[in-house]
Amino acid sequence: MNKNYFLLLLFICQSFLLNAQSGKQKKADRLYDNFAYNRAIEIYHELLENEYNKEHNQKKLADSYLLLRDPENAAPYYAQVVEQAEVSPEYYYKYAQVLRGIREYEASREWLKKYQEEGRYRNVVKEFLSEDEINIYPGLETFRIQPVDFNSKFSDFGAYKNNGVTYFTSARAQGAKNPKIYDWNGEPFLDVYSLTSENGILETLSGEVNSVRHEGPLVISQDGKTMYFTRNNYLNNKNGKKDNEGVNHLKIYNASLVDGTWTNIEELPFNNNNYSVGHPALSKDGKTLYFASEAPGGYGGADLYKVSLENGIFGTPENLGSKINTAGNEVFPFASEDDKLFFSSDGHKGYGLLDIFVIDFENQEILYNLGEPVNSSLDDFSFSISSEDPTEGFIASNRPGGQGGDDIYKMRMLAPLLLKGTVTDSINGKPIANATVRLMDENDRQIAFLETDSTGYYEKEIRRDHTYPIEAKHIKYDQKLGIVNSFEMDDKTELIYNIELSPINDVEYLAEINKIYFDFDKHNIRPDAAAELDKLVNLMKNEYPGLVIEIGSHTDFRGSIEYNRKLADRRAQSTYDYLISKGISPERIVTYKGYGELEPDVDCDNCNEEQHQLNRRSIFKVVRME
Repeated sequence: MNKNYFLLLLFICQSFLLNAQSGKQKKADRLYDNFAYNRAIEIYHELLENEYNKEHNQKKLADSYLLLRDPENAAPYYAQVVEQAEVSPEYYYKYAQVLRGIREYEASREWLKKYQEEGRYRNVVKEFLSEDEINIYPGLETFRIQPVDFNSKFSDFGAYKNNGVTYFTSARAQGAKNPKIYDWNGEPFLDVYSLTSENGILETLSGEVNSVRHEGPLVISQDGKTMYFTRNNYLNNKNGKKDNEGVNHLKIYNASLVDGTWTNIEELPFNNNNYSVGHPALSKDGKTLYFASEAPGGYGGADLYKVSLENGIFGTPENLGSKINTAGNEVFPFASEDDKLFFSSDGHKGYGLLDIFVIDFENQEILYNLGEPVNSSLDDFSFSISSEDPTEGFIASNRPGGQGGDDIYKMRMLAPLLLKGTVTDSINGKPIANATVRLMDENDRQIAFLETDSTGYYEKEIRRDHTYPIEAKHIKYDQKLGIVNSFEMDDKTELIYNIELSPINDVEYLAEINKIYFDFDKHNIRPDAAAELDKLVNLMKNEYPGLVIEIGSHTDFRGSIEYNRKLADRRAQSTYDYLISKGISPERIVTYKGYGELEPDVDCDNCNEEQHQLNRRSIFKVVRME
């Protein structure tokens, strides 16, 4: 083949390929700009396979996956993007986000630090870089979650139970022959569905709430007559005005229940064509509506607001402030009957992307993360509690193992376990009053200090699914350590943990007796010594009838060693005889022996009378206790 002809042909082919790639690039970017991320991804992949415009397409592909809440697929592309020359620091933050979503927390911290050094909004990462641990909800109740049986292969979320009916939002397009597809994720538009407890029938919500646009989530007034729900800007079968970028924003509408049908749709007065308003929630008295909005003047992306509601008249919306709102997004509020506000946020320190948090309305000092299993490393949102049973509710999540993009999980809140028990004597089985019981957490930090009552009883509410080191003590007993295990107790309300303490091997301490003292050169039992011996008799008869002892008697240093040995023997005999005379069996005193001056209590060369007295004594040792 002619060389020049070959080069011309090669040039034409390359030009054709470049034009084809250029056309694909325009199409992919157009889809991206029109929020059709699911379709754009396919073309960006093709472009990267042909190594066309790599840096641009890596960014677009990573961003598309992030917008679809898919950190696992976004992470490898952000890893390439952050290595590009002169890349915007905003990509450091995005990369840190998706790393958190795949539980690579240390790597996420490193990229957050880089963003803090170079990024524009450095306060955004301040909380995430703090050394403080995630502030986990300290309540003693335990959460159990499991996927509901009415999930679909599409997105399902926003479940809310009211008066025997579970309402939820879904993209399943049930019954639709040619459903309208939402280009963002390639799924049908969202509708509201209902599931009745009585008959278990799942159906699209009757009435005028559902349209060709997105609907849900929702909340219903306490009297059951008014529904507040989220929908795109769409009313009377017409699309509302879009903003300057062509976005049809979310708005809140209300509907009235008329003859069992939701109708008379009206737009709330504080909606706006230029930003989204959605996710309504009502206070328990129905006089406050909470919602999320991207209204200007907030703290970040979406903020939470409240607005007064009196006889159908709305006041002026108020931002809930910086304790709740962050530079990130706060969405899906829920107001509980016990005056707590639950919501989702990606701006507070958590496990991954959106986490569910709670704050007390009356004491808004501390904000808590609900912890696992409610939260995961991905998106966890649309928390709600049943109006019929405060121990049940729902969340939604896109965590692994679900059927669709988002799935609904039924939530049970188990009451704390009542840890209770009795502290008793291991020998005689009698209850021990005023024993101390300390309960520790897994890090050996004390979480409870208890004291037994007159019956030896103690109690303390504890969380399930934990192990608690426990310590019981009493001055007359040896310390005892143990482990309380509260796992696999879902069907129980109480955990009984009885404790037996072994008496210390100190007769004088157990009987609370003083030493048995003797007069100089005497071996008779003095009245004060008799009173002390009577305490020992009571201990051996009534407290520990299996107690076996030995007696040892002593003298001071005056007199010869041999004389003192014999005097000590007589004192041991007197002590023994007294106990026998009071009904103590001889078999329970194995020895009674005199030691003379060989084992003084006070070792002194020039002893005074007080020191001599301390050495003239009988003492007791425990041989065994049964």
